[in-house]
Amino acid sequence: MKTAELRQAFLKYFEQQGHTIVPSSSLVPHDDPTLLFTNAGMNQFKDVFLGREERDYVRATTSQKCVRAGGKHNDLENVGYTARHHTFFEMLGNFSFGDYFKREAINFAWTFLTGDQWLKLPKEKLWITVYAEDEEAFNIWNQEVGVPAERIIRIGDNKGARYASDNFWQMGDTGPCGPCSEIFYDHGPEVAGGPPGSPEEDGDRYIEIWNVVFMQYNRTADGEMLPLPKPSVDTGMGLERITAVLQGVHSNYEIDLFQDLLKAASDVLGGVDTTEASLRVVADHIRSCAFLIADGVMPSNEGRGFVLRRIIRRAARHGNKLGASGSFFYKLVAALVDLMGDAYPQLRSSQKQIEKVLLQEEEQFAKTLDKGLRLLEQDIADLKGNEIPGETIFTLYDTYGFPVDLTNDIARERGLTLDYEGYEKAMEQQRERARAASKFGIDYNAAGIEIEGKTEFTGYECIDGHETIRTVLVGGEEKPAEAGDEAIIVLARTPFYAESGGQVGDTGLLTWSGGRFQVNDTRKEGDNHLHIGTVVEGEFTAGQEVDARIDHKRREDTKKNHSATHLMHAALRNVLGEHVSQKGSLVDPDKLRFDFSHFEPLTDDQLREIEHQVNEQILANTPVQTDLMDMDSAMEKGAMALFGEKYGDTVRVLSMGADDYSVELCGGTHVARTGDIGLFRITSESGISAGVRRIEAVTGFGALRRVSETEETLDRVGKLVRGNRESVVEKVQAVIDRSRQLEKEVEQLKGKLASSAGADLAGSAVEVKGLKVVAAQLDGADRKSLMETADQLKNKLGEGVVVLASVEDGKITLVAGVTKSATSRIKAGDLMKHLAGQVDGKGGGRPDMAQGGGNNPDALPAALEGVAAWVEENTD
Repeated sequence: MKTAELRQAFLKYFEQQGHTIVPSSSLVPHDDPTLLFTNAGMNQFKDVFLGREERDYVRATTSQKCVRAGGKHNDLENVGYTARHHTFFEMLGNFSFGDYFKREAINFAWTFLTGDQWLKLPKEKLWITVYAEDEEAFNIWNQEVGVPAERIIRIGDNKGARYASDNFWQMGDTGPCGPCSEIFYDHGPEVAGGPPGSPEEDGDRYIEIWNVVFMQYNRTADGEMLPLPKPSVDTGMGLERITAVLQGVHSNYEIDLFQDLLKAASDVLGGVDTTEASLRVVADHIRSCAFLIADGVMPSNEGRGFVLRRIIRRAARHGNKLGASGSFFYKLVAALVDLMGDAYPQLRSSQKQIEKVLLQEEEQFAKTLDKGLRLLEQDIADLKGNEIPGETIFTLYDTYGFPVDLTNDIARERGLTLDYEGYEKAMEQQRERARAASKFGIDYNAAGIEIEGKTEFTGYECIDGHETIRTVLVGGEEKPAEAGDEAIIVLARTPFYAESGGQVGDTGLLTWSGGRFQVNDTRKEGDNHLHIGTVVEGEFTAGQEVDARIDHKRREDTKKNHSATHLMHAALRNVLGEHVSQKGSLVDPDKLRFDFSHFEPLTDDQLREIEHQVNEQILANTPVQTDLMDMDSAMEKGAMALFGEKYGDTVRVLSMGADDYSVELCGGTHVARTGDIGLFRITSESGISAGVRRIEAVTGFGALRRVSETEETLDRVGKLVRGNRESVVEKVQAVIDRSRQLEKEVEQLKGKLASSAGADLAGSAVEVKGLKVVAAQLDGADRKSLMETADQLKNKLGEGVVVLASVEDGKITLVAGVTKSATSRIKAGDLMKHLAGQVDGKGGGRPDMAQGGGNNPDALPAALEGVAAWVEENTD
């Protein structure tokens, strides 16, 4: 059975058992600060397990894409060198949310693995582990399923603490957890290794293929185990592992999917042996990199982007070890899309984007490698002893992305060693800084305010209402709020929009005859809208009725900007291509900000065309239509889902513009007709990271103000150049041309002045140990003139040393030159380091020419006067 066939068989089996097939969630966890990447099938259901969210189904099954390459779950360093570690893998899972529990979960797993209609694994090949205290699970396996007691292994707290066990599962330090039961496959006595729990368990004979987790508890930050509202089931079976078992191989890299990837990588690299460990690294890494980019992660120097960059560079490094010349990694995307594009259509639609990101990163890495090599060569030249310092190794790695193993290779060639202890010390200091600043160490249970019930949002139709207060929170406690208190008020119904989808929350007032509450922001927590603000007068208590009134003008301006964002998104795709997708947005009353995938700055013509298309749709003044439908129907209608958003089973589909110009899923508030936007103007376009651009724009009166300001600026510039708006371009161009001509004349005059001074200076040279030495100050000369003069003097001196300096605005510019015939006796770079140190500066360079600067003009005369003495002392 091929990998793709097994994935489908698993989903089909559980669908027949009443499970809803749920698509894989993004590798970027939504609203979960405890995770760097999605690393297990249950991640997208965490709030369901905690009772904070309800779904239309109580049974689910998924094939979840996972990455373990950063944070707590990090397999990166093992990848390529073991049979089963991967940065990216697929986790097959079935889930019960308070429906079935241990008995059904165990029987489902056993039937799928051993049933004649399914995988048909020999029952005698399967071993079971259970948590030592879980008598119920043991009895189900033994007495009901019929697994002999000698093949059921009890494993207790074997990791040094209570509930710290191979058979007690938890997602993180906090959150859902419970005992688990693992299923192992026995490859037979011809393979080394012992059963789980034995001293030889790390061998390859017994391989875990399925983990059935019985979710019973929610672990709090202080270690307390709170029973979950409804005991549930979370299972996971690695697709790659079970495929290896079915295909009769002992390494995941021998299954059909990896063999195809290894063959593609070998072809790209010129026929490399497919058993090479470095080739396995490349084949593994293309999956994690491609899927991360498809899910919106871009290479960067922090967080998720840094992990992605590290994986790409690791792949590039291993490709280089295999003889790759130039960029190669991006060429594997097409092969991956052929293998997995049907199961994950987003991979296919993002192919061009993925290839561009990888190519750019490979090219950038080649440059950083070059910079790192130059720095390393310089440090080796200055090295005293035969050990490269740990700080140098760390700087090469941290600043230039220079792999430590490459530094070690170069050191070994030179007969040098590495200060690994110093390197590890520097790395640990960096880890401490990262841990201190980590965004991913947050207690999941503390991430939100626990409030019962649900707020009904009425703001699509209403801007005010007479509502009932359900909860009042002051300082996190439920109690009445008095004048001056900062508080959170939760209403049963509200017209206030809570911040979501990039749109800011509403502001406004909650009032009654004896009180007024200023709403400064509205946020969403679970199913509740939190009205955050200050009591201006009176008292507010639970059960009280209030008039809720939003700031209408602020809402209207926000709606204009939000609707324009949708039109602009469609225009971007029309003008730039289908690879454009949203990577983030902010919509407030003053402006809209939109981040999107694209690899180069937009041209003026492209920006004008985008503006034109949006304004064309505004002027058409077509109705904006909103429909409620299920997700499948929305996709059939062609709706785009926005990056980072979490959608329910029923979604709002927003259609806007002539002939459905823009169709997107969106829960925000919008104008009734496109003409309500008024006018659209782009104010800026910039890059914010590799492959991600940002546009900011304004609408309505904000756009009109922008036009007026532009007109005023144009008039002022026209007056400054003695023209008008019709002639301003011509006049400004004339000023620029004149300025350039004057700059050339100044440069020529400086060159003549320096040449003249150089001719005079040659006659002032003093002889030191057979070298003619000139040291002088040339005020008014810039660095370029000093360099040209130094070259002229070197030619005239025959064999000698030149030091020239100038001072401007308290800053010293220094140039030192040594004729080529004298560089074996004295180095310009050494002279410059000495000289710059005399004037509170820095400098260095080649043996024949060096540059520097300083900040102490008062010390310059003495420094120049001492040049001859230094030459005499330091010349061989």
